[in-house]
Amino acid sequence: MNMADYQLTKDVMHVGEMASGAKLTVPVYRFKGKSNAQSVYIQANMHGAEVQGNAVIYQLLEQLRDLKILGDITLVPYANPVGCNHKNGEYTLGRFDPITGVNWNRMYHNNPELISPIVEQYLDAPASDIEAVFKQALLDDITEQLDHNIFGLTTGQRIAYQLQKLAHQADIVLDLHTGPISSKHLYCPEYAKESASFFNIEHTLLIPNEFDGALDEATFCPWWSLTEAFADKGRKLLLDKESFTVELGSQEQIDLDVALVDAKSILTYLQHKGVIAGGDFVPDVMTRYACYLADYKAFYSPMGGMVDYLAAFGKPLPAGEPLARILRMDNYGDGDALHYISLDKEVIPILHFASASVNQGTELYKVFSDFFEL
Repeated sequence: MNMADYQLTKDVMHVGEMASGAKLTVPVYRFKGKSNAQSVYIQANMHGAEVQGNAVIYQLLEQLRDLKILGDITLVPYANPVGCNHKNGEYTLGRFDPITGVNWNRMYHNNPELISPIVEQYLDAPASDIEAVFKQALLDDITEQLDHNIFGLTTGQRIAYQLQKLAHQADIVLDLHTGPISSKHLYCPEYAKESASFFNIEHTLLIPNEFDGALDEATFCPWWSLTEAFADKGRKLLLDKESFTVELGSQEQIDLDVALVDAKSILTYLQHKGVIAGGDFVPDVMTRYACYLADYKAFYSPMGGMVDYLAAFGKPLPAGEPLARILRMDNYGDGDALHYISLDKEVIPILHFASASVNQGTELYKVFSDFFEL
């Protein structure tokens, strides 16, 4: 395979150092587009056990070399070299920084103070000028955080900020994740819900303009806030920036055949956005359900025990139908050994806890409530 034949380059980004002096590195693959179409940044495996995204990036690389690429595309597998190597026995524990306890996907940076000066100075400027100036402001700000933070950065921040610097250079950002035991679903900013129909994903969470530390928020919230600030001044500013977290199923496993399906789903969206040429990719016909983030509910186990997860993912579960049954062998012979768990409203189960062994209060399921069709 000669990467030069299809404008693919590979770099290795140094993102930190271990106590031994060993370097933490991340591979970065880049396709150079043939026009000034929108640019794309895609990363995977920020959480250590969430490995399917690496297989999807492999399949994207395989597919893209045979396609006409109009916009620049950057792909980063193994985005977190600490998390993906954080093992305990046969399990990968890389969801939280083991030193600080912070979720690896809650360490990105947002600076709302960048907004006001841009609005004041460029209120009547062409949209292209505003876009260029604000993009540079975002890049300068994250570079300042990396290079001139006098009190230093945690390991997780240093990794996240360098990834974010790559992401800020793109118009479209896709962060590939998985759940514990999960269906496929999409985190989508509310303003971009029409784009959700171009992914072959049945379930979409519509999220507000609220920054909580994740990469998708760190890349769409600034642009959304900028357009709102211009709107407050009476100017409607249209800037085509979109960021999504793409949940690809369950953690701790890869499936290259499913990864090819997922890659084609992403390519369908990228074709819709004009990043790749042609009409080879058509969205699947399916019923797509959505709910707002405020209606994405966690259900916590009312008791400890051994759980038999009953509810199928992705389909509406009528009120009163069992989500799960909990086995309590300590009650056998002098009480109820089986307890059926249900909700008093219709929901769509999206994911559940990875283990059958749960304590009282464990987050058992996450469900769409008050859902609707896209």
